[in-house]
Amino acid sequence: MTQDTPYIFDATALNFDQAVIQNSFHKPVLVDFWAEWCAPCKALMPMLQQIAESYQGELLLAKVDCDAEQDIVARFGIRSLPTVVLFKDGQPVDGFAGAQPESAVRAMLEPHVQMPAPAAADPLEQAQALFSEGRVAEAEAILVALLGEDNTNAKALILFARCLAERGELGEAQTVLDTVKGDEHKAALAGAKAQLTFLRQAADLPDAADLKARLAQDPKDDEATYQLAIQQLARQQYEAALDALLKLFSRNRGYGEGLPHKTLLQVFDLLGNDHPLVTTYRRKLFAALY
Repeated sequence: MTQDTPYIFDATALNFDQAVIQNSFHKPVLVDFWAEWCAPCKALMPMLQQIAESYQGELLLAKVDCDAEQDIVARFGIRSLPTVVLFKDGQPVDGFAGAQPESAVRAMLEPHVQMPAPAAADPLEQAQALFSEGRVAEAEAILVALLGEDNTNAKALILFARCLAERGELGEAQTVLDTVKGDEHKAALAGAKAQLTFLRQAADLPDAADLKARLAQDPKDDEATYQLAIQQLARQQYEAALDALLKLFSRNRGYGEGLPHKTLLQVFDLLGNDHPLVTTYRRKLFAALY
């Protein structure tokens, strides 16, 4: 069998004492006795590999091909396959014979192997998650600390500008965006600029309630439809806005010299290609276009 990670290897008569016995004084070693003809062995092995990988080096997995390694089989008195034995401090300390569910294998390992501590969350990813949840002040606090260490971090600058924009600091947000150079973060930059545009436009438009009243009188009022969509975008009501813009595009694509189409593309930039709404509405826009 091939090696999958640094923690997984084939054990043979030549390397067993070093790779299993000696290694087990440093890290527990799980030994999987298997054979090519053994179907349960083949079902068990990928699961054992996955478990070993989840321990990120705190557990080693040695694989013994019993057809090729008869000396090791005889040495440990292996009578049925699969058999799995856990070695620690040079001795077998636990194990099982036959296929087992993952929960049972992990329960067997738990007293002997320490699960690695989870990696500390990346501050930028943390800030992005908080911003997505609408916890703008918390996201901003993380970004201020991050930019205090490196004020050229383009991703942090763009997200910081979006936090400022959400707080109504549109001029300050624009100033921050103007410091971002290069094309590497073009899409994120376009999204942040779109957000600023929508917030500025919304400030000069009638209230959402007035626009809804106009639409109640005339559902095909193109101006009220477009302006309400901008108000919705400013309030992060993206699905409602996308729906309205698509309907407006379908019935009057020339409105405002192509504003519905142009604005849809700006919203796609704002949300990013991976956003499920973007996937859905790109498909709908394509259908409307062709």
